[in-house]
Amino acid sequence: MLANEASNDSGPKVNLSSNESALGPSPKATQAAGAALGSIERYPEDGPQRLATAIGAAFGLDPARIVCGHGSDELLQRLARAYLNPGDEVIHSVHGYLKFPNYAFSMSAVPVAAPDQDFRASVDGMLSCLSARTRMVLLANPDNPTGTCLGGAEIRRLHAGLPGNVLLVLDSAYAEYVSDEAFELPVDLVNEAQNVVMTRTFSKIFGMAGMRLGWLYGPSAVVDVLQRLSMTFPISAPAVAAGVAAVTDQHHMTYVRGYNRDQRAEFCSNLKAMGLHVFPSETNFVLIDFKGQQKTARAAYDHLYLNGIVGRMFGAPDYRNMLRLTIGLETEMRQTARVLGDFMAI
Repeated sequence: MLANEASNDSGPKVNLSSNESALGPSPKATQAAGAALGSIERYPEDGPQRLATAIGAAFGLDPARIVCGHGSDELLQRLARAYLNPGDEVIHSVHGYLKFPNYAFSMSAVPVAAPDQDFRASVDGMLSCLSARTRMVLLANPDNPTGTCLGGAEIRRLHAGLPGNVLLVLDSAYAEYVSDEAFELPVDLVNEAQNVVMTRTFSKIFGMAGMRLGWLYGPSAVVDVLQRLSMTFPISAPAVAAGVAAVTDQHHMTYVRGYNRDQRAEFCSNLKAMGLHVFPSETNFVLIDFKGQQKTARAAYDHLYLNGIVGRMFGAPDYRNMLRLTIGLETEMRQTARVLGDFMAI
């Protein structure tokens, strides 16, 4: 049974496989989406503009430099369409987001896996892969599936080492969860440079994965290109309404961040007490390495599944003895820790 198949089965499950928010969206977002259903016979004429204005006000950004789309995945694909040609090279960390190579393949470009250090992205590793054919560097910060992140100084050093014709794309899907003081959102870097963009999503801390809503902040020239590649009416009216309400409810976001931090700390403490290695995480998930254990990640996954808990396994060779688990509700995480503890004790 594959991890992505398990969640399709009927029956009660604790779903810790997809890094969705355990607490769901802001009640204000749910209410706004419901209200928008009353006029869905109309096209959302100014939807992206309204959402960009709300995002700009919430985060202190220029709304004219914000592109809203059908999830950050769609925006990353749009960047690939805009800036990659056959034979171009796209650098990504070898243990970075597993979908990054797909964006290169979609345009017949060549993904180049840069060496990292202990499953953490390496600036020197990425810079060592630069060639005359490099056109893009893709970096998830924080990373998925490791949960690790680079500090602001490291991101600036990475950018300083890139030629001006190489676009640095920083996928910040999990940025709202980070508590590491060295971490910086790349807003100032985007404002200063002409070859840096930041993508964000409503699928994680905002709890709106089912809405498929994301946004990008970038230089005016990049924004202009992406807007010309946009679909007509790219975002539904309920998604726009929910997004506007979500970014204005800072109280909910702050609560979710704190709840996730506390549950992650307790769960990681329980895992370490079992003798398991857990990668340091700044996100709403943890990656567990079963290397050196008599038990395997696959056996742990199967045991959890038999007890109604769905985790995530990966097919990539370096991840085959690792298990990723989303941070869920307190009751879910304590149940998961208990089931894993019983498994490790067998």
